[in-house]
Amino acid sequence: MQRITIVGAGFGGLNAVRAIRKADRSVGIDLVAPHPAFVFYPGTIWIPTGDDEPDKHKVALDRFFERMGVDYHETSATGLSDGGRRLETGAGTIENDGLIIASGARFIDRPEGLSNAFVPCRGIDEMARLRQRLHALDQGTLAFGFTGNPDEASAIRGGPVFELLFGIETWLRRNRRRGDFRLVFFSSSTRPGGRLGDKAAERLLAEMRKRGIETRLGVTPTRIESDRVVTDEDEFISNLTVFMPGLTGAAWFDRTDLRRSDGGLLAADEYCRAPGMRRVYVVGDAGSYVGPEWLPKRGHTAENQAAAAARNMLDELAGRAPSKPFRPELVYIVDMQDKAMLIVRSDRLTVASPPILPLHWLKRAFEWNYMRRFQ
Repeated sequence: MQRITIVGAGFGGLNAVRAIRKADRSVGIDLVAPHPAFVFYPGTIWIPTGDDEPDKHKVALDRFFERMGVDYHETSATGLSDGGRRLETGAGTIENDGLIIASGARFIDRPEGLSNAFVPCRGIDEMARLRQRLHALDQGTLAFGFTGNPDEASAIRGGPVFELLFGIETWLRRNRRRGDFRLVFFSSSTRPGGRLGDKAAERLLAEMRKRGIETRLGVTPTRIESDRVVTDEDEFISNLTVFMPGLTGAAWFDRTDLRRSDGGLLAADEYCRAPGMRRVYVVGDAGSYVGPEWLPKRGHTAENQAAAAARNMLDELAGRAPSKPFRPELVYIVDMQDKAMLIVRSDRLTVASPPILPLHWLKRAFEWNYMRRFQ
């Protein structure tokens, strides 16, 4: 029996499992991940305000693995050998006929004092700690910011920061506490959200002005302290800081012969293949892909890449050449709790809707339906 090993149990890894099984019930699948659970990170933005309990956004994968005929290995990847045919893990070596790497990226450990900030997408526990800190404050300054990887334009994820900023501002207004708090948004970019498209960036900044949110653009944070943010230009008080650092490759990539981008991610072509390797594919945040400069790090992108990688992998195992490129597109609902904005971007069009209430409920319904596929 031929076997495919998948590293990661996030959007990319699990959708690769689904795509493989839809096309082939006979190939063996080994999946390597430290926890047998899927976290729907886009929904964790509702945890800090108390709208959702943390566990609502996590689903155990036992039944999914059983249904899909997956051999699950509760461990982490540590290296790669024999041209990709042997995955080294904390529990030993797993041999494969094909490998799909969907293990995600790693946050760059800067600026100095990053531990003083709350980092979105670091996990459910992080958002629960943010909720505890937020609810303990009676007044003060709340700061929200993000930066990227200076060597990798695509290695940035600012969306959750926008959503937490707008969601917390909405929550303060609903509880008649907005006047007790100063909200500050800061970014090293002079046009934050630009990768979403010009109109989307304009709408995001217009929404900040409408809500009385201060902006500090084009400033690079150099240090985050427990009570302030220090930038290359000045510093300002912050009683609570939410900050998303740039992304780079996972530490275990250093113990492989996989080709890397300047920013430390895994190089991949339009078919999601790792250059110079046979039957090794890259999916999701782990990769630096051939594609448009605005290509996002989003779950929807990972899902498209997983579909392409699965199809191309099965073709290679059957002796055929890969022929399915992944579809580069962005579909993103920026939630604000009282309304939301739909952003769509592809090679053919760019759409940025005005914020409206029905889109908030659409995002809620999407999460409920999406998580069902892994239950």
